[in-house]
Amino acid sequence: MHTHFSLLLTLTLLLLSPRTGHSRPPFACDPRDATTANLPFCRESLPMRDRVHDLIGRLTLQEKIRLLVNNAIPVPRLGIKGYEWWSEALHGVAISPGVHFGGAFPGATSFPQVITTAASFNASLWEQIGRVVSDEARAMYNGGIAGLTFWSPNVNIFRDPRWGRGQETPGEDPVVAGKYAASYVKGLQGNALGNRLKVAACCKHYTAYDLDNWNGVDRFHFNAKVSKQELEETYNVPFKACVMEGRVASVMCSYNQVNGKPTCADSDLLQNTIRGKWRLNGYIVSDCDSVGVLYDTQHYTSTPEDAVAATIKAGLDLDCGPFLAIHTESAIRAGKLSEADVNGALAHSLTVQMRLGMFDGEPSRQPFGNLGPSDVCTPAHNQLALEAARQGIVMLQNRAGSLPLSTSRHRTIAVIGPNSDVTVTMIGNYAGVACGYTTPLQGIARYANTIHQLGCTGVACPNNQQFGAAEAAARQADATVLVMGLDQSIEAEFLDRVGLLLPGHQQELVSRVAMASRGPVVLVLMSGGPLDVSFAKNDPRVSAILWVGYPGQAGGTAIADVLFGRTNPGGKLPMTWYPQDYLAKAPMTNMAMRADPSIGYPGRTYRFYKGPSVFPFGFGLSYTNFAHEIAHAPTTVSVPLQTLHGLKNSTTVKNGVRVKHTNCDALSLGVDVDVKNTGEMDGTHTLLVFSTPPLGKGDLEKQLIGFEKVNVAAGGQQRVRVHIDVCKHLSVVDKSGIRRIQMGEHSLHFGDIKHSISLQASLGDIKS
Repeated sequence: MHTHFSLLLTLTLLLLSPRTGHSRPPFACDPRDATTANLPFCRESLPMRDRVHDLIGRLTLQEKIRLLVNNAIPVPRLGIKGYEWWSEALHGVAISPGVHFGGAFPGATSFPQVITTAASFNASLWEQIGRVVSDEARAMYNGGIAGLTFWSPNVNIFRDPRWGRGQETPGEDPVVAGKYAASYVKGLQGNALGNRLKVAACCKHYTAYDLDNWNGVDRFHFNAKVSKQELEETYNVPFKACVMEGRVASVMCSYNQVNGKPTCADSDLLQNTIRGKWRLNGYIVSDCDSVGVLYDTQHYTSTPEDAVAATIKAGLDLDCGPFLAIHTESAIRAGKLSEADVNGALAHSLTVQMRLGMFDGEPSRQPFGNLGPSDVCTPAHNQLALEAARQGIVMLQNRAGSLPLSTSRHRTIAVIGPNSDVTVTMIGNYAGVACGYTTPLQGIARYANTIHQLGCTGVACPNNQQFGAAEAAARQADATVLVMGLDQSIEAEFLDRVGLLLPGHQQELVSRVAMASRGPVVLVLMSGGPLDVSFAKNDPRVSAILWVGYPGQAGGTAIADVLFGRTNPGGKLPMTWYPQDYLAKAPMTNMAMRADPSIGYPGRTYRFYKGPSVFPFGFGLSYTNFAHEIAHAPTTVSVPLQTLHGLKNSTTVKNGVRVKHTNCDALSLGVDVDVKNTGEMDGTHTLLVFSTPPLGKGDLEKQLIGFEKVNVAAGGQQRVRVHIDVCKHLSVVDKSGIRRIQMGEHSLHFGDIKHSISLQASLGDIKS
C-alpha cells in the first residue's frame, strides 16, 4: 500500500510540474526516500566539499564515467536523476537539448541579439537582462522543462567582420567584452548569493575562436597561431574578466587548436590559466564533440584513450558528446588515466550542481523554488526587452535633421524591404520561442498609415522583379523606410560571410526607391555583422541610416519609437564597419591584431587598423548634441614599485614597469567629467573613454578603458565619474605577454577633449 501510494504521488508530481512550475520532484536527496535522504551528500549542514567527496565515494567507476558527459545518467540506487547539462540562454532561454517549450511555458522573453545589446554600452542593463533570463530559467527548471547549467554567454572577440557568429558576441573590444561577460554572468548566477548559484553560466569559446568556415578552412581543422602578446591583451581578456570578476561557474574550451594544441587538451590554457591563475570555481566543459574532433579530425592523439587522458589531465571536467563515456574506462585499464583523475573532474561538476541546490531535496523549499509560469513573459520582462532594443539602436546618419519623422507631416509611410515584416529574423541565433513579436511594419503602423512592399524575396534578393511596386509605394508616401540587411541564411554558426555588401540586388532596391521617393528615405539595417553601405552613406537621397542589429521580440516597436522621436537614439557601434576592399588584405586565418605593412596586412579592430572605415567603432548619433568638460582629473600619478626584482634585466622603468611589481590597489583613479546636453531634446549619452600610451611606446593608437551611460535633460548637465584602474587600463602588453605600465604622458580622450596624465615611478617604497 505504501509503495502504491508513493508511486501514485510521484506520478502526480510529474504530471503537475509542467503546469504549475512549483512541484518538480527533487533531482536528488528526496526527503520522502528514507534510503537516500539521510546520506551525508544530502546533508545541507555539511561543508560542500565533504558532501561531494561522500557522493563520489559511493559511485562505481562505470557510474562516474557516465557522469562525465552532458547527458549524465541517473543513479537510481542513490536517488539521483539523469541530467542534461546542455541548456542555452544567450539572450533569453533558448531551444537546446536541456530546454523544451510547451504546455505552461509556450515561450520566453527574447531579448535583442548580444551584438545589439552591446551597442547600448550599458553594463547595468546587461546585468538586468541576466537577472530576468535566470528568473525565467529557474521557473522553467521548476516546471521540468529546462536545466540549470546554461552555456552562455559567448564572449569571443569579434575580430573579423565576416564571422557568422559575431552576432553572438559583445563586439571587437576586449574591455567591452570583459565588462559584458562579468555583468551578464552576475545577473544570471545571482550576484549576492555567496557560493550558491541561481543558474550556472558558462563563458565560451576559450580561446582565439572566431572562424567557423571560410575559404575551405573550418573550425574543426583550424590552428589559430596567436602570439603571447595578443593572447594576453586581446583574446583572453574577456575570459579572465568572466572568471575573476563575474565568478562564472564554467568555461567552455573551443574546437580549434591554438599554436598547435587543441584548447581542450592544453593544460597551460586550462589547468594553469583558468583554474590556476584565474582560480575558476567551477567546471570546464568541451564544445560539443570537441574531444572527438581532436582525435578523429585533428589526429592530435594516436588512440582514443590518449585523447581521453590528454583532455582530462589538461583540466577538462565535462564532455559535451559521448567520447569520454565510450573511451574513459579503457583509458584507465591501459594505465593512461587514473580513477583519481576522473574523481577530480567529477568533483568540479558535482560541486556546481550542489551550489545550484540540486542535492538539497524539495525544490519548492529552496530559493527561487516559487518561480513558475507566471514569472515568464511578464509585462516587466517584455518592457525590458523593448528598452534593450531601444538602447541598442545606432543612428549612423541623419542628413539635415530628417529624423525624427513627424506624425503630422508624415502620415503615410512606405515600408519596404525583405526585413520589413519579419519575426524570427529579429532574434538572431541561439534563440528560444519569443513571447510575441512586433515587426517593423507593425511598429510603424502604430504611428502612421503604411504602404507595404517587400521589394525582394528574402534577403538574398535574387532579382529586381518586385522593384517597380516598391518604387510606386515610395512615390505615394510622405516618407519611405527601407528595412534591409541580413539574416541567418547569410551569417550564422558554421556560415561565415564572403563579403560585406548588401546581398543580391538589395543595393539596387535602395537606390531605386530612394530616387523614386517623394519624402525622406530612411535605411534601416538589420544584421549582426558590419555592412559596407558606402553607396547609401554617399547618396544624398538617403536621408538617414539606422543599424538595429537583431533587435529581439520588440524590435519593431523600438525601431518605430526611434523613427518618430519617442526614443532618442543613444547606441554606439561595438565594432568597426570596414569597406569591402578590406577583406582582400585580411585573410580570416591571420590571427594577428597588429598591421604588418611588409605583407600589406591592415591590422584588425579600431585599436590597430589605421585605414578608412565606413563607420568607426564607437560611432553613433543622437537627436541632440552633447559637450564634455573635465571637472576634475589628476595630472600626475606616482606608481609605487614593490620590489627590485626584475628591474635589473629587461624590466626597467624605461621599458615599463611590470604590473606585478607595483601596488595596483593604490592605483585606482577617479576622473569627473561634466556632460552637457546642448540641444533641445532629452537624451542618453554614452561617454567612451580612450587612452593613448606615451609616444613611441607601442603600436596602439588608442584603446577603450571605460564607458558610462548618462541621461541628460535638454539644456542640462550631469557629472560622470570615470574609474580608471592604472594597472588594467593604462598598461600595455609586451611581446612576451607581460603586462607593463609605461611611464610618461598618457593621453585620455573624452569625446572631443583630451587630458594628459603623467605616470612616474616611485622608487621610495622599493623593497630589496
